[in-house]
Amino acid sequence: MVENKAAIEFGRQNGERFVEELKELLRIPSISTLPEHAADVRRAAEFVAAELRRIGMENVRLIETKTPEHPGGHPLVYADWLHAEGRPTVLCYGHYDVQPAEPLNEWTTPPFDPTERNGNLYARGAVDDKGQMWMHVKALESLFAANDGKLPVNVRVIIEGEEEVGGEGIARFVREHGDQLRADVALVSDTEMFAPELPTLCVGLRGMIYTEIEVRGARTDLHSGMYGGAAPNPFVALAQIIAKLKDDNGRVLIPGFYDKVATPTADELKAWKALPFDEEHYRETEVGSRELTGEAGYSVLERTWARPTLDVHGMPGGFVGAGAKTVIPAKALAKVSMRLVPDQTPAETFVKYKAYVESIVPRGVEVTVRMIHSGDPIVVSTDNPYVQAATGAMREVFGTETVFVRGGGSIPIVGDFVRELKIPTLMMGFGLPDDNLHAPNEKFHLANFHRGIESIVRFFAAVSA
Repeated sequence: MVENKAAIEFGRQNGERFVEELKELLRIPSISTLPEHAADVRRAAEFVAAELRRIGMENVRLIETKTPEHPGGHPLVYADWLHAEGRPTVLCYGHYDVQPAEPLNEWTTPPFDPTERNGNLYARGAVDDKGQMWMHVKALESLFAANDGKLPVNVRVIIEGEEEVGGEGIARFVREHGDQLRADVALVSDTEMFAPELPTLCVGLRGMIYTEIEVRGARTDLHSGMYGGAAPNPFVALAQIIAKLKDDNGRVLIPGFYDKVATPTADELKAWKALPFDEEHYRETEVGSRELTGEAGYSVLERTWARPTLDVHGMPGGFVGAGAKTVIPAKALAKVSMRLVPDQTPAETFVKYKAYVESIVPRGVEVTVRMIHSGDPIVVSTDNPYVQAATGAMREVFGTETVFVRGGGSIPIVGDFVRELKIPTLMMGFGLPDDNLHAPNEKFHLANFHRGIESIVRFFAAVSA
């Protein structure tokens, strides 16, 4: 095995500097979904590219993703170092874009003013995914510094700025220029550990389709006193449509929705039952609701990892300001997504969903159903030497065996790597269940940031052997 003690020691000695550098990146509000932050998104890309160049990576460049069909595309950051003759090539993936920070009044400290409290670093993007992506960069720096500017394996890095809005740019690049990302394995750190102190590999992700339902009534907004009772109300119609998408037990009512839902293996279900999961703690601490809901007959882990879902995220439109305005809006909009599991496909599921919505449209309104973005569900085989290298690396750092879990979320690029590049993908994340992804007071436990760097250093060394 390649000697990695010096790299680990370098990482430990420079850990405080690594955190301060991460704070600089976290101060950039790289919110990919908001056009007014396009310059900030580019600034974050340039920040990451400059650091990759500084530590010793080669061929560092921004790859533009804007096209007439995708005018809001944000740049990819690419870098490589390919001089480890006869050694495997690892493709490192991460993303530098972040979710919007609203509601701002629920943050204890400002979302783009990174703050340390109780061993955690609080900021938007701290764990999703700037902090975890930065672990890759700092692991590479540690290996370069300890090995006279060389790495034990060949490395390609691809970092995107559109993960939070569907990843259309990188998906197209992988399809059209996959030869530029040739590798033996992909490493993704954008997931979480099942519990504190429990090293975790995520081996499955749900897919997704994100849609909009637009309902149109009158030509223009109308006065509810003059026209109420005669004019159709798009918000009422939209509520009636949404109410028919799921039953009271959480079962999706779209015909054929469950026709192709693969069941987890008996071994998976047995392993999940053995995990240290406290449903009441999950309800009270992580969810914070009076009770948990969902399909009857399935455990919480099954419902969040291996069952499809349908959720409504927002209903913009009409009047939402302070005070009153008695308006019947001309149109109403709902943002609706579905999480998918093997063997569901986004395209087939969308066709069923669209047809069903169109079949339940109330009188007096017109409806348009649009696909915004999608991603395939994925389950990754654990029967390969790279999984063994990862579990061995984390065992050395955490002192305990790694558990295999699935994730309820979606990382569309994982399916692209498996499908287009034909390479296994390791999802080795170091977030925690209470890190508040996509929510106020997002954080990254700093001990996990440092242990993540060491785990990745050890992983690279193990792969080289």
